[in-house]
Amino acid sequence: METTQTLARDVQEVLQKLGVQKGNAAYSTGRNFGELKGETKEIHSPIDGALLATVHLADEAAYQQVVEQAQEAFSTWRMMPAPKRGEIVRQIGQKLREYKEPLGKLVTYEMGKIYQEGLGEVQEMIDICDLAVGQSRQMFGYTMHSERPSHRMYDQYHPLGVVGIISAFNFPVAVWAWNAMLAAIGGNVCIWKPSEKTPLTALACQHIVAEVLEENDLPEGIFNLIIGDYRIGELMSHDRRMPLVSATGSTRMGKKVGEAVGARLGRSLLELGGNNAIIMTANADLEMAIRATVFGAVGTCGQRCTSTRRLIVHEKIYDEVKNRLLKIYPSLSIGNPLDEETLVGPLIDKDAVEAFKASLDRVQAEGGKLLVGGEVLEGENYSHGNYVKPAIVEAQNHYDTVQKETFAPILYLIKYQGDVQEAIKIHNAVSQGLSSAIFTTNMLEAEAFLSYRGSDCGIANVNIGTSGAEIGGAFGGEKDTGGGRESGSDAWKVYMRRQTNTINYSTELPLAQGIKFTI
Repeated sequence: METTQTLARDVQEVLQKLGVQKGNAAYSTGRNFGELKGETKEIHSPIDGALLATVHLADEAAYQQVVEQAQEAFSTWRMMPAPKRGEIVRQIGQKLREYKEPLGKLVTYEMGKIYQEGLGEVQEMIDICDLAVGQSRQMFGYTMHSERPSHRMYDQYHPLGVVGIISAFNFPVAVWAWNAMLAAIGGNVCIWKPSEKTPLTALACQHIVAEVLEENDLPEGIFNLIIGDYRIGELMSHDRRMPLVSATGSTRMGKKVGEAVGARLGRSLLELGGNNAIIMTANADLEMAIRATVFGAVGTCGQRCTSTRRLIVHEKIYDEVKNRLLKIYPSLSIGNPLDEETLVGPLIDKDAVEAFKASLDRVQAEGGKLLVGGEVLEGENYSHGNYVKPAIVEAQNHYDTVQKETFAPILYLIKYQGDVQEAIKIHNAVSQGLSSAIFTTNMLEAEAFLSYRGSDCGIANVNIGTSGAEIGGAFGGEKDTGGGRESGSDAWKVYMRRQTNTINYSTELPLAQGIKFTI
């Protein structure tokens, strides 16, 4: 593992390449709003605890300046034709291609996911830019036939205004891009509050975007960034100048945001907790299913909203599946996420490690059996204490701990008997509803899983795992996951207000429903 000094030096080189300097944190396309002198926060890498930077947290005064700047920019941005806005997004995607390697490395330094996943996250940003560029010419409305003679009806979409984006640490840049690029081609401006655990990647993205806006002589305030704690999130949630707030995080956090935004009759797009399961029927292709399970359960050290948390296996293949997993888990490469051989990097911080340990203690007290893993790694290469061995626990779906989401690499192994409907019943018996998967070569089982009697999640996959969603499809979930939809399909409509128009091109004034009214 690299030494703390080496890591810190490398990070500073990456930050310098990306144009990011230590210091202030309330930005509108790279512009500081004065010298922030409030609270500061040290940003440490989960890899080895190295101090990467110290940032200032914005206060309410800085927040108000950012919102005012965004409102001012909206008056200009919304007047650009949508394809012209798409051209700006295209250029942002091109800049991201140029900075892919250093930005992907910064994601790894700051968040701890392996480097390939860091690069993959930047690629998601590039992909959503490409999708948004095409969408900028295809924001279609419908035309309808009027019941009144010489009348024409159609609907169209207009921008909402200032869109607030609250993102989480586990995908520190991609989720922002999902929201911001689609909102932007629709004529909206954005204010981004990243997780205070991962502000450096956000600062890097802000500088990349600033380059594009400056090159096109566009005003500040189209893409805005403000770094702060939960208090900034509360201001956004209650701010009537922000008609839409998109929030990604825990269900607990999302309920607070949804309640505050709903109280002012605003819109909220919520992407919250997941308790995702894979069903393996007796007809599963085990080679595919085992690979998908391991990737889904231990990738990003179990810190994806789409991580595989439950594995529901038919009794006929249960022992074989268990034994194969017990052979694979001890051989997982755990360590420095910048090492190409590493499969599992660190948890984000000590609090995450404690949550991992506490969940394992609770589920065993409920009757669960720890089969493998669960240890916190020690030694020279793990001196910071954020590295754990991914765990497998034999459990029952109704256990309280299994019903909750632990953002850590714990896989609950659950046996089922009977047909696929029994597995689906177990699968759906949690409060979350994000991602789901079934492995089967039986068409009837696959179709049952996708039917109205099947998975109750927003994402339902057949013969692929729960994680690794593509940007072409709408991403989001049901129940305690919040009901939001981001990324592809028609998710762009979330960021728009819909308007129905009726045009009378006659000299008469007929009324609908045949009503007669004379004066």
